[in-house]
Amino acid sequence: MSSGVGYNDQTGAETAVEAGQETTPTTSSSGAAFGLFSADFKKNEDLKEMLESNKESLKLEAMKRVVGLISKGKNASELFPAVVKNVASKNIELKKLVYVYLVRYAEEQQDLALLSISTFQRALKDPNQFIRASALRVLSSIRVPIIVPIMMLAIKEAATDLSPYVRKTSAHAIQKLYSLDPDQKEQLIEVIEKLLKDKSTLVAGSVVVAFEEVCPDRIDLIHKNYRKLCNLLVDVEEWGQVVIISMLTRYARTQFTSPWKEDAVFDENNEKTFYDSDSEEKKGPTEAKPYMMDPDHRLLLRNTKPLLQSRNTAVVMSVAQLYWHLAPKHEVSVVTKSLVRLLRSHREVQYIVLQNIATMSIQRKGMFEPYMKSFYVRSTDPTHIKTLKLEILTNLANEANISTILREFQTYVKSQDKAFAAATIQAIGRCATNISEVTDTCLNGLVLLLSNRDETVVAESVVVIKKLLQTQPTQHSEIIKHMAKLFDNITVPMARASILWLMGEYCDRVPKIAPDVLRKMAKIFTTEEDIVKLQTVNLAAKLYLTNSKQTKLLTQYILNLGKYDQNYDIRDRTRFIRQLIVPSEKSGALNKYARRILLAPKPAPVLESAFKDRDRFQLGTLSHSLNVKASGYQELSDWPAVAPDPSVRNVEVIEPVKEWAPSLGKAKQPKSDAKFYSDDEEKEEEGSERSTSSEDDSSSSSSSNSDSGSEEESSEESEKTSSGSGGSSSGSEKSSSDAESEQRQKKKTKKRTRKPAASDSDSDENGNADQASSSATESSSESESDSGSDSPAPQKKAEANTQPKMAVKSKKEVSLLDLDDFSPVVTNAPKPSVISSSLLSDLEGLSLSNVSSAVQVTSPSFGPVKTYELLHHMTGKGLAAKYHFPRQPCLYQPSMVSVQVILTNNSDHALEEIHIGERSPASLNVHCFNTIERLEPGASVTVSMGVDFSDSTQAANFQLCTKEDQFGVSIQPAVGELLMPFTMTEADFSREQRNLQGMNETSATVTMATANTPRQAISKQVLSVANVGAVSSSQDNMLRFSGRTVSSKALLLVSLDLKDSSAVLLTINTEKTVMASMLLRDLTRALAQA
Repeated sequence: MSSGVGYNDQTGAETAVEAGQETTPTTSSSGAAFGLFSADFKKNEDLKEMLESNKESLKLEAMKRVVGLISKGKNASELFPAVVKNVASKNIELKKLVYVYLVRYAEEQQDLALLSISTFQRALKDPNQFIRASALRVLSSIRVPIIVPIMMLAIKEAATDLSPYVRKTSAHAIQKLYSLDPDQKEQLIEVIEKLLKDKSTLVAGSVVVAFEEVCPDRIDLIHKNYRKLCNLLVDVEEWGQVVIISMLTRYARTQFTSPWKEDAVFDENNEKTFYDSDSEEKKGPTEAKPYMMDPDHRLLLRNTKPLLQSRNTAVVMSVAQLYWHLAPKHEVSVVTKSLVRLLRSHREVQYIVLQNIATMSIQRKGMFEPYMKSFYVRSTDPTHIKTLKLEILTNLANEANISTILREFQTYVKSQDKAFAAATIQAIGRCATNISEVTDTCLNGLVLLLSNRDETVVAESVVVIKKLLQTQPTQHSEIIKHMAKLFDNITVPMARASILWLMGEYCDRVPKIAPDVLRKMAKIFTTEEDIVKLQTVNLAAKLYLTNSKQTKLLTQYILNLGKYDQNYDIRDRTRFIRQLIVPSEKSGALNKYARRILLAPKPAPVLESAFKDRDRFQLGTLSHSLNVKASGYQELSDWPAVAPDPSVRNVEVIEPVKEWAPSLGKAKQPKSDAKFYSDDEEKEEEGSERSTSSEDDSSSSSSSNSDSGSEEESSEESEKTSSGSGGSSSGSEKSSSDAESEQRQKKKTKKRTRKPAASDSDSDENGNADQASSSATESSSESESDSGSDSPAPQKKAEANTQPKMAVKSKKEVSLLDLDDFSPVVTNAPKPSVISSSLLSDLEGLSLSNVSSAVQVTSPSFGPVKTYELLHHMTGKGLAAKYHFPRQPCLYQPSMVSVQVILTNNSDHALEEIHIGERSPASLNVHCFNTIERLEPGASVTVSMGVDFSDSTQAANFQLCTKEDQFGVSIQPAVGELLMPFTMTEADFSREQRNLQGMNETSATVTMATANTPRQAISKQVLSVANVGAVSSSQDNMLRFSGRTVSSKALLLVSLDLKDSSAVLLTINTEKTVMASMLLRDLTRALAQA
């Protein structure tokens, strides 16, 4: 509730920007439509006049446009003097926008900002809380050491402000001041200590961030506030929850003893030790158990559990790592379902979650075994996600499920993704070594793969077979012979080296074949890779010792070749082997031990998971993800052998004064922390509650009866999604006249009316309504199982609400597959020729705009184009669509980009009335293709469209419809496709380039992959990225290209200065600075591969 207030101020500026854009007058010409955010100096002069006028409305309009400029990435710093004059304005809206501007530019224009410092100090006393907070934010953004005392005074005053929003801002300012002047640490710690006692949920997250930044080692500051932070946690905003959970994890590891002791005994969730009275506790059979969980330890686990249903993936991940590091081993499994739920999120989230699951699954396989199918690889998964899922499946493999997993692996080996296929073969090898029952089955399967056409698969199979054969070589001489026969066809160096090692190691098993392999290697020794040469030398030495009659001359020949090899490793190895195996005066007694050295039995390699040692880092951290200790990483301390004194967390009960807060709705009732922990008081309260419940009316008596048991029930109620809490709370507040029981009732009322975190747990962070509704049923079942003995009534109500939505959505989906996972796949395809060559030649002579004779439209100078997937045939129920940009002038409107769409019917029945439906946004200017009345099965048709992207790479979203269905699709343009090529003379190019310097110029030096790259290859790479025209150049070391943006006709110039053989200075000149930076990135990437 309170966290909503904090975002009002942040969204105020964005609302103002939108309002400014909406009220901006536009004209019919395309140039004027983009004039608002262009780098036109007349516009800025106009803004200065408006800011200096006497009319508040003109100033407000000007500030909206200035903030709009900032949001578009434009530099508005030259307006600073005109803006800063309005800092003392009495108009609240204008003042807010001025502060938004000042926060952005105060650090750059420090001298001018310092002149207004007295105004900021006055604003700190303003009656409007948002103005006070904004003034403090600007003040802390002026990073000048001379005003440190003023900042410190302002922070101290703001920390005692009546508004929690201002106190939150003061916590943010603490970090800025500490980074500016670390000597202020002691004074800042005093402010942090004061803010940690704050009871507002708005402040809690921010002050803990400041604590972690300034003094993370001062655990003594947390003692008195520990219980309060645990109880406030569920109401704190999401990113505050992440920081608090992380801090409390470190705190708990220093204050409580380990719950992982072997002799520890637990009740059901061990909650009776926390709630029940002494008399009930004595009845239990575990009276003399050696380990008893600290009530504060249990409090932390109990209050974080509801957050597993948070919609924010970072919060869920934080709770999961807390349970992993702090909870008893039998309780950790409660996080499993929530982690598996996160696998439906974006691939970036999947990557981090899968890394953590991979670490968990090594130590506790049982946690994830029931959800094994969630880790099956999908065809749309990227390689790094596939590899992690493979890792987890291998970790989960055991005798019971290995047959299912191996069937999956058989499919994965056939994948077109070579890196993934190779990783699958390694996974099969790990399963074979870990589970002895399937070793032979895996080995036979890998031998069959040796006849595969794909070199990568064969090579990886050889390497894995080599490792497996080391475990039981006596039984598998036939496999070694089979690999020797394949030796000539295998080209991958690692695989060839593995076969040679096997021949040498087990040469007594294949006495006839090994010398012949050595003979073949002697012929091609000089052309082999270094790793193969080293194994050839080893094979020669081993055969010399076991079969010198046949191989003596071959060995001497190979040793002579190795003696003069270019690689010093091979030369050293050759000299060492010669002295070791050939007796001579210099070698001494060493050659007596040659057989024992070279033919010693070698231990079989242990195939281990790459995640085996990652548990040394805390889960969910950057260090865990990288497997390297990152800067700023704080290690979790070991559990103390004896718990420190728990009384340090006891707090005196002081009746708090109700504080003023700018929040909507009913203020929260204060509650006492101490009575939460005292068993005796709880018994008295329960007794008084029972005695007064009979006086209530029917509704309040039913609510108090439901609450009259142990407090465990009410705590579980707080985790549920309660829809009807209003009536029960109003009834329970009236119920008691006795002061003590009234306080008890207030506490329960607060718990019941607290906003739960579980209501839309399955919607993603972007708040996607469709995804939330489609997975609501699953989330309700998850929350039901997670919350133990909770009543399912509210959840049933939630299910009923979401059923109509699901019924509508199910008609559009194929029931067996999760169709959201099909992401666009880029493929190369030949350019379809839709417009005839004669029409193209006619178009070349036409002038599409009123440009000078020196600058004219030309035909595109680059042939091959990329094809992108618009609609997958599974998602489209048989209708597939691909699109590409033909780079031809659009026939419908000059400001549109031409797009060609290829529609294919992959179903077994004809599709009718294929057309374009609704567009998003509604203002999107699209020229649709004519309705296709009928498309037969297996048939394809190519249609043309025009889309006005307004010189933006934002996707054009629309619906592709058939007679029965509608499919949401989007066309995402590359920045280079928003251009048209133009012809210019070299003199015109130089003149225009001089006019577009300063902020309109973007440049970078690119190092190319190969030196002395031909000019034609560089030109080809540029033209593959951007639809521009080449400009003739009189200089050999210069390449020039020119074009105009399709929509606004803004000129864009690209020049490449070939500085030396491998470096190119790439320069882009245009008014469209955002487009320039994006195009520079794309060109840099393309040229680096040239």
